[in-house]
Parts: sequence; structure tokens; C-alpha cells
Amino acid sequence: MLTATVFLPLAGALVIALLLRRPRAIRGFAIGVTVADLALAAVAFTAYDPQKGGLQLVERFNWISSLNVQYFLGLDGLNAPLVLLTGLVGMCAALASWRIEVRVREYFAWLLVLQTAVMGVFTGLDFVLFFIFWELELVPMYFLISIWGSGRKEYSAMKFLVFTLAGSAFMLVGILVLYFSAGTFDMTVLATKDLTNVVIPVQMVFFFFFLAFAIKLPTWPLHSWLPDAHTDAPTAGSVMLAGVLIKMGGYGLIRVCVAIFPGVSREYAWLIVALGVISIIYGAIVTLRQSDLKRLVAFSSISHMGLVLLGIGSVGAVAANISPVGLNGAAMQMFTHGTITGLLFLVVGLVYEKAHTRYIPDLGGLATRMPFVASVFVLAGLASLGLPSLSGFVSEALVFLGAFFVWGWPTAISVFGIVLTAGYILWMVQRVFFGPALARYEHIGDATLVEKLPLVVMVIAIVVVGIYPAILTDVFSAGINPIVERLRVLGP
Repeated sequence: MLTATVFLPLAGALVIALLLRRPRAIRGFAIGVTVADLALAAVAFTAYDPQKGGLQLVERFNWISSLNVQYFLGLDGLNAPLVLLTGLVGMCAALASWRIEVRVREYFAWLLVLQTAVMGVFTGLDFVLFFIFWELELVPMYFLISIWGSGRKEYSAMKFLVFTLAGSAFMLVGILVLYFSAGTFDMTVLATKDLTNVVIPVQMVFFFFFLAFAIKLPTWPLHSWLPDAHTDAPTAGSVMLAGVLIKMGGYGLIRVCVAIFPGVSREYAWLIVALGVISIIYGAIVTLRQSDLKRLVAFSSISHMGLVLLGIGSVGAVAANISPVGLNGAAMQMFTHGTITGLLFLVVGLVYEKAHTRYIPDLGGLATRMPFVASVFVLAGLASLGLPSLSGFVSEALVFLGAFFVWGWPTAISVFGIVLTAGYILWMVQRVFFGPALARYEHIGDATLVEKLPLVVMVIAIVVVGIYPAILTDVFSAGINPIVERLRVLGP
């Protein structure tokens, strides 16, 4: 099941690259592959039993016996929702690419390879396999930005590559240190071992991984690649980047930094929280200053990813008081942000395609010309600012509840970020969609049927999770509770 889920997009990319020639056939085939992959991801997600917990749907065999490297895929409560998210975002990204006309075959091939890489990161539980998929993701994303992007696309693609490769170098050193110390690349085994006697100080190994994941998240001050990459990427590239790629950083922080280094995570929880608070407030303030619609949404991601750090930092409690609520909120924030910001980028792409500008002062009154798009954008904006009954509220509430009793003042400061979020979201909606209708936009129309499909899918996900969050929280709890129990065992 998991092998099919991971490698179906790659197989589709090979078929497109080797056999298909007509652009319309390529588009249809690629969308069909992503729909099938979403179906597989949904089956895997529903097959996971949170009551049973632990690893399920495991696929494992020796790969490189001399180095004890395994082909090891598995689902637990932490990665099962993220696999579903990847399938969902991947399908929406393919649907959003229906109007791609330049080098269509290459475009859809790279888009499908990117989906395989992200699926592999979330399901791979051997460090060598995990690292291969982590690095594979760089190649398609680089080409998607540098060829099909806009503006300073080559600069932004190279900046993305350099930042992420720098983080990967630190990660590789950390992986090798763990292997030479414990004799295994198995992430589940490493999460049960005492690593205090590794060949170099364990705090240093922790920060090798932390740097790699903090760059990908990204957190202040390692964030500068993200706004450029988002702004200059094609719409589908921005959707994938916001929807799942930066979630790899948050997933790595929980899967590796907290699960494998629980003691060091608690020791430096104050630093994680400090970076989270700065990211939340800094990202929101800088977002208020943006005049490019796409760049505004990009900077908002930095603020919202700070909430992930705040939730992870809640592990810095006295052992007896550690609660899974903060970590559950951090994991939920990854899923909900993926759907909300993915939806915002889909709408921004439609606005740019029809109005031919993203400059906010030049926009206005679009709701009269694009009522469906305007309605979806308003809903996504309200979800982003945490309106109850929408998914953003659930994740933010869990993060604040989990962190407040551990870090009172930092959490109180972070809540002010929600006020700033409401400010820039409502101000942006008012300037872009409401007010007097401008004569220059009389010719534009609303979204077509194909363009509405990914919007509707994302809206459904946001509303369903907002009304019935247990569909995800129960699953995340099954993956997070064992981590919390190990943190409690460490004592005060």
C-alpha cells in the first residue's frame, strides 16, 4: 500500500516523459495519477487504526545489508494525516496547472516527481531512505521555479537550493554520527535508545538536525528564501511549497528532534519557543507591509509556522505536567496551514491570471467580477485568522492551550499575532475584492469549472476539520502520546 502511494506519481512521471506527447493528454493523465494517489493516501489513512496505535502498514526489507540500511516504510499517528495532506495538495496542484502551455511534458513530470519525494519523506523510517527522499525534493522544485516561475525566478530557485542544501549538509553529519554511535539507521530504534554517549556531544547532534528542519520550516532568521521562492514560483509550485514542503521541517522536528532527542528538546525548549514567538510576531508585522498579494501570503506562512515551534516548545515542562496537547496542536497546525495557505495561493494565482497583476493598490472591487473566487478567498482568510468552526481555529487553540501553562508570557505575546493576522487578512480582502469596481477589470470573469474544483476540495477539507477535528486529532494523538510518555520518563 505505502510503496504504491509513494511511487505511483514517479511511475506517472516516467510515462509522461517517455510515452506521452500531446499536451491535453499529458494534463489529463497527470491529474488522473494525482487523483489515484489521493485515493491510495485516503485508503492508507482510513486503514490506520488510532486505537491500536504504533506502526501499521509496515513494509520492511534489507536494502544494503553491509551498512544495515533498510527499505522501511510505515504509518503511525504522526505521518498518516500528512500523507493524506500530500495526496490532497498534489491533486489540487495538478488541477491548478491545467493552463500550463510551456514545456508541458517536463512540467507535469517534475510535479509528479515532487509528490513522490514528499510522500517518501513522510513515510520513510530509515534515515538513509528519508535523506534520499529529502534531497530528491530539491530537484523538481528547483526546476519548477527556475523554468515556469516569474520575476527573479533563477535567483529565487538558486536561493531555495542553497539554503536547503546547507541544512541537508548538517543533517547528513547528524545521521552519520547516530549511525556510528548506535549502529543503525532505523528511526524507530533510535527513538528508544539512550544517545547520551554519542561520539560528539548530543546537544551538537541535536542542533545539526534542528538547523536542517528550521531552515525548511522556515523559522526566523533562516526564513529569507521562502518569500522569494513563493513569489516567483508558478501557482502549483507555491501550493506544493506552502502545502507540504515546509511541513517537512515541522515533521522532522517532531519525528527526529523531539522523539530521538527528548532530553535535549526539553533542555532547549526555551530556544524553540523564543524562535517561535519571534517568527509569529515578525512574520505578521512584515506581512502588513507587503504590497504584492502573493508575497503577503508568503510572509504569513512564516508567522503561522511559528505556531508549530510554539507547540513543540511545550515539551519544556516538568515531567509530570507534560501534556500532548501542544504537540498535537503543532501537528494539526501543519495540516490546517497546508490546506488554508494552499487555498490562498490557488486564489492568488487565479487573480493574477485574470487581472495580470498582484500589486494590491492596483486591485479593487473584484468581488463583483469574481464572486465565487472572492467568497473562497474570504473563507480561507477567515480560517487563517482562526475563526471558530474552521480548521485554523482548532490548531491554534490546541497550540495555545498546550503552551500557556508551560510558557505563560511567551504564549500571551504570541496570541497578539492572531490580532495582527486579522488585521492584514481583513485589510487585504477589503482592498482586493471590495470597494468600487475598477473599469479596467470589466472584461474578467469568474473561475471556470476546472479552476473551481481544487478550490472546492480545499474548502471541504477546511470546513470538515473545523467542524469535526477529531478526524485528525485522534490520529495525531496515537503518534504523539508515545513521544510524550518518553518525555515523562526522563523525570524533572
